[in-house]
Amino acid sequence: MSSGQRIEVFIEAGSKRVFASALDWPGWARSGKTEDLAIATLDDYRSRYEQVIRRAGLEPPAGDLAVTERLAGVAKLADFGALSAAAPSEGKPITAAEGHRLAALLAAAWEELESAAATAPEVLPKGPRGGGRDRDPILEHVIDAEVMHAARLGIKLPKPAAAGNAALAGLRSAMLKALEAGIDGSASAWPPRYVVRRSGWHLLDHAWELQDKSG
Repeated sequence: MSSGQRIEVFIEAGSKRVFASALDWPGWARSGKTEDLAIATLDDYRSRYEQVIRRAGLEPPAGDLAVTERLAGVAKLADFGALSAAAPSEGKPITAAEGHRLAALLAAAWEELESAAATAPEVLPKGPRGGGRDRDPILEHVIDAEVMHAARLGIKLPKPAAAGNAALAGLRSAMLKALEAGIDGSASAWPPRYVVRRSGWHLLDHAWELQDKSG
């Protein structure tokens, strides 16, 4: 039964894989072989993402998923397992009020990853063809991505040496403070809303990977 509300979803379609992202809830993004499967998978992860929302001190949305935007053309990175581009609506500046909410969700995604890493074994199960990273290489990969995401917001800091150190905490703090102050995007290489959505997705994608492979 429909709740009468809606959660706005952005679709990025490659030639073999489609991503569906909840635009107002960074980190809640899933993929599938078709648009319908991507949306179904996104809905399947609703309860899992709600834990992140509550960790951020926010109330989960009760609405139905509704596609409101689609990326024009082919999403170049979708087939490689990544979000590709900003939605048209993500060009709007982030106000300070919005920034505090987005910062809370991003911080919760970091906490979810750290919690998953703390209980994950160093060596993780591999895929049927032997593919996949172990725990520490996943965390190193995430740090690389966070340095890139920070730079896209105009925050250029050296790459931290390891997960959990002071430099990494400083990088994340700088990103959160920038969001909480509000961002108009003038100093950003990517629309700030897209940076947050992509960063949140990447953090939770690997957090959930660690959780699933630790079970």
